[in-house]
Amino acid sequence: MSELVGSIVILLGAFFLFSAGVGLLRMPDVFTRIQAGTKASTLGNILVLAGLGIYHPDWSLKLLIIAYFVLLTNPLSSHALSRAAHAIRSPMARTTIIDALRDADDPSADEGAT
Repeated sequence: MSELVGSIVILLGAFFLFSAGVGLLRMPDVFTRIQAGTKASTLGNILVLAGLGIYHPDWSLKLLIIAYFVLLTNPLSSHALSRAAHAIRSPMARTTIIDALRDADDPSADEGAT
C-alpha cells in the first residue's frame, strides 16, 4: 500500500515539474517565467522527495535535508535572477502595469511626485 501512495505522490510531483516546464515556455517575459518555474518546480521537487520518503522510509532523513535545501535555495535563486534581470532592464510583458521595484528605486517615477 505504501508503494502505491509513494508512486502517486511521485506522479503528482512529476505533473508539477512538467507544468513548470510548460510555464517556462508559455509565459510572456522573464519575470513570469522565473515565477512559474520556481513555484511549480519547488512543489514538484518536494512532492517527488515526499513520495520517495514514503516509498523508501529509511531514506527519510536524507530526503528531508534535500527538501530543506530546495526550499531554501529555489526562492533565493529566483529572487537573485529577477533582480539581475531587472537591473539589466529586461523588457516586461506589455500587460504589466506596475513596476514596484522601479518605483521603489526611483521616487521620481511616481505619478504623484512633484
